[in-house]
Amino acid sequence: MRVSFTAILLVAVIAIVLFGAKRLPELARSLGQSARILKSETKAMRTDGAADTPAPPAPAAADGAAARTIQSAPGASATARPVAEQPTGQSAPEGGAR
Repeated sequence: MRVSFTAILLVAVIAIVLFGAKRLPELARSLGQSARILKSETKAMRTDGAADTPAPPAPAAADGAAARTIQSAPGASATARPVAEQPTGQSAPEGGAR
C-alpha cells in the first residue's frame, strides 16, 4: 500500500488543527522519550532472562551490616549505589544524615 503526498499532507493539517502548532514539538518529544524508555525496558527484559549462571554472593560489610543497592528507577544501573544498613536498635551518629 502506497501512501501519497496528499494523504501525508492531510494528516499533518488535521494534527495541526487538533493540537495546535505550538504543542506538536512537545508531543513529538514526549513520544520519542516514551519510545526510548520502551526500548531500554525491553532490552533489560531480554538480558534479565539471559543470565543462566547464579550471581556471586555480595561481599559482607565490614561492620556486619548487610549491604543493599538502591536504584533511582528500574533498569537505571548507572545511578545505583551501595548503602550500608544500620543494625536494628542502633541510631545514626549525631550530625549525620537522616
